[in-house]
Parts: sequence; structure tokens; C-alpha cells
Amino acid sequence: MTTIASAPNVTVPDLSAAERTRLKNATVVNYDFVWRGLRRLGVLPNDVKDAAQEVFIVLASKIGDVAEGAEKSFLFQTVTRVAANFRRRQTRRSAENAVDNLDVHADPDPNPESLADMSGRLRLLDSLLAALDPDLRAVVILCELENMTQSEAAEALEIPPGTVASRLRRARAELSAAIATRGKSEP
Repeated sequence: MTTIASAPNVTVPDLSAAERTRLKNATVVNYDFVWRGLRRLGVLPNDVKDAAQEVFIVLASKIGDVAEGAEKSFLFQTVTRVAANFRRRQTRRSAENAVDNLDVHADPDPNPESLADMSGRLRLLDSLLAALDPDLRAVVILCELENMTQSEAAEALEIPPGTVASRLRRARAELSAAIATRGKSEP
């Protein structure tokens, strides 16, 4: 067992060289996916690094139990649980001032107009996603934002492909209705 220096109460079983390599590869390949998933599931920008670390600590502790090739699916399931825990913590810290915009790995030299436009669109996306039922939100994130196929999303969420399809249809309908309602109320 190894104790993680930045998280003294967390121990990870000693890993074989193959498991360490697999963990490193899964981290490098899926870090942005985990980061985006956490943000889109409501984790505040100030907490995303900690939440991502928690996700990868879980992967490290379970890497021997995760089937080879199923790392992304395992990570998304872990992301949903970690994000839910962080959202619960956030509601307990209501006095804390939190920045409410989505940090994105953006163009290093954007102009002010594009920054303002992107910020507005990301706030709109955040608010539309936050209004969706968590089951619908997960399907939209995987299929529409992460470009997974419905089969891949079904595998990641451990639900039948037909359920993914019906949730995606419902989510699209709800999002379209929300956008139409918003369009009528704004000048």
C-alpha cells in the first residue's frame, strides 16, 4: 500500500509495472475528458483539479479490477459520482464566492469580443445542462459534447442502447424547448 502525499488519508495498493503504465496512459489519454465531464456535471472551476485528482485516485485503487480497454467507461462512471459529491459539498459552502463560468482550454490569443461571446455561450450551455435531469445530462455530455456513439455511451453508463437513444431524444426536446423559451423572453 502506498500513501498519496497530497491526500494523506488515501492509500493505493502497490501497483505492478504494467498497472502503473496502464494508469499513466489512461490518465494522459483521458485527463481532458475527465476535466470536461466534471465541469459539465456542475463541479466549480476552483474544485475541478481536486475532483479530477479524486477520479484518478479511484482509478489507481481499482486499476486491477478495470477491464483493459474499459478505462474511459470506468472513468465516466467515477466522474458522475465524484461530481455529485462535489456538488453536495458546494451546496454546503453557499457562503463561498464561486466563479460561474466554464474554464476551457481556449485559443491562447483570443480577442476580447470572442472571449465575451464564448463566455456567454458557455454560461448558456452550463445553465441549459444544469436544468436537465442528471440522467439526461450524462447522455447529452457523452453523445453531443464528447462525440461518443450511442453504443459507447450505453457502455459507459451501463444502460441499454435503447435507453440512451430515448434519453437523448428527451434531452434534445427539452433543450430545444428551453432555447425556444429563452429566445422569446430575450430581446
